[in-house]
Amino acid sequence: MNWVVMINKNKLLLLLLIICLLLLELGNISVINGRFVVEKNSVTVLQPYSMKSKHDASIANFGVPEYGGSMVASVVYPSHGSDACKPFPHNKPFKSNTSTPTILLLDRGECYFALKAWNAQEAGAAAVLVADTIDEPLITMDSPEESSDADGFIEKIEIPSVLIDREFGDRLRQALKGGDDVVVKLDWSESMPNPDGRVEYELWTNSNDECGVRCNEQIKFISDFKGHAQILEKSGYTLFTPHYITWYCPEAFLLSRQCKSQCINRGRYCAPDPEQDFGEGFEGKDVVIENLRQLCVYQVAKSQNRSWVWWDFVSDFHIRCSMKDNKYSRSCAEGVLKSLRLPLDKIEKCMGDPEANQDNEILKNEQDKQIGKGTRGDVAILPTLVINDVQYRGKLERTAVLMALCAAFKEKTDPPLCLTADIETNECLENNGGCWHDNKANITACKDTFRGRICECPLVGGVQYHGDGYTTCKAHGPGRCTIDSGGCWSETRNGKTFSACSVSELSGCTCPKGFKGDGHQCDDIDECKEKSACQCPECSCKNTWGGFDCKCGGSRLYINEQDTCIERSSSKMGWFSSLLVLAAILAGLGSAGYVFYKYRLRSYMDSEIMAIMSQYMPLDSQNARNVEVHNSEVEPLSLGSSV
Repeated sequence: MNWVVMINKNKLLLLLLIICLLLLELGNISVINGRFVVEKNSVTVLQPYSMKSKHDASIANFGVPEYGGSMVASVVYPSHGSDACKPFPHNKPFKSNTSTPTILLLDRGECYFALKAWNAQEAGAAAVLVADTIDEPLITMDSPEESSDADGFIEKIEIPSVLIDREFGDRLRQALKGGDDVVVKLDWSESMPNPDGRVEYELWTNSNDECGVRCNEQIKFISDFKGHAQILEKSGYTLFTPHYITWYCPEAFLLSRQCKSQCINRGRYCAPDPEQDFGEGFEGKDVVIENLRQLCVYQVAKSQNRSWVWWDFVSDFHIRCSMKDNKYSRSCAEGVLKSLRLPLDKIEKCMGDPEANQDNEILKNEQDKQIGKGTRGDVAILPTLVINDVQYRGKLERTAVLMALCAAFKEKTDPPLCLTADIETNECLENNGGCWHDNKANITACKDTFRGRICECPLVGGVQYHGDGYTTCKAHGPGRCTIDSGGCWSETRNGKTFSACSVSELSGCTCPKGFKGDGHQCDDIDECKEKSACQCPECSCKNTWGGFDCKCGGSRLYINEQDTCIERSSSKMGWFSSLLVLAAILAGLGSAGYVFYKYRLRSYMDSEIMAIMSQYMPLDSQNARNVEVHNSEVEPLSLGSSV
């Protein structure tokens, strides 16, 4: 919350003078070089054709912009009360009775932007276009800070609102007054950058809970969004960083009561007095110190790989240590730290000495990041949410912020949390999103993402489908036949199943044997009629589904490979003759073996024995004859024939 907002205009003139000097001293932050970046969406005129064009619009900082989505609607310009500063008569006069919603074109001026949006919402409008009345660059429509009549409706605004330039607004009015039907498309699909599968976002907040509507809004948001934030962070989908705005005191006022009560580290880091009264309640430096403590909670928890504990600490601190209950203190904060098992010594070391006349590394880093660099503007509204370096515009509310975060993921990397029914519409539910689908197998190429749908051939049961995703998808790979026969023909009759899908082929469909066709439709071949089988003279052919039945006359058996018939069995006499022949063959083999042993093997053994004996018993011719005679007479001693 900036100082002009925080401080009552009826306070002391001296205090106002000090504030003005402070702001001038802060020139590089908020006056001289300060840059407030307007976040935009697009408005495209679809009808009438003569006005077809695309324009920039600035997103309001209230209501619920449809980040990641779009809206096609008819434009209506009220004939009375075109500034919408008063409620419209009758009950929802601008509520559409068709499928096309109504966008209300309103004039700028006379009352708060947020009040215009509220009255338009109550009248049935689905969105608001506010046309500027002067030629100037687009600005961000913000909600009132302290108006008593704002408290009742700002948090209830649910429709999106945008500001368009004067020239575009004049053209729309002219066309509508001329009787043209004007249809436009409001598109927020690219309002959030989505470079990859991880979203980096930061929340610029404050530990003060005595700053009116905005403080109540951020306290409720932190409590409500804590669960979502921790799920996304623990799963690695997001990288969250908290930040806290501080100011510094001009050197000329360092010794003043105002700077001493609102600043630490000798005027380097300051925050406005919570009660806007230096004489009572808490001081601005109490807020700075607690801001610093909460920054250190994040730093220490992050070093322990549980950075999401910050959400627990801040939400518990608001409940247990509220300024409204006069419990906003160091001792109360330490009680919360202990309950969350956060080390007090490390937190204190991180915070440093608030009385030291030197820079605090943590708070100095915060002031550096507060200044916009590149295309990023200064942080000038508190609280502010920055997503992928783009400042979020709209109500700081759980569902609205989750929609914006989900829009910042690269398509197809959406976390499951982004595909829940309460924040997005599943475009695949109606006509499969216009993508390819197989009703029989209940398979579709439509894949739901937060920003819409994509048509991409699916991976089912380990089988990848290939195709354009819109009109064709075909299964590829060895397992393709297990899923609806790979898209090929398949049929079952009488317990028999045939398929044109072959596991040996990676793609394509071929009718199996016994069928003919293109693989997507296969018809039975009548082998009997086409004379492609069972053509032997003795055969009789009968066609069956997927084959044929061929029979031979008598007891003969049909052999398919040779397309012939053979005898199924023989007579007893035939079997007896076969046995006699077999016995004769075996007998012949036995006789041949005996002859071989008798005349060849035995002769060989005798000669070997004689050779061995001659080496030890030399014989003369007489002895040789005696031995020969002896051998011939004593047959049992002979191992061979002497003949």
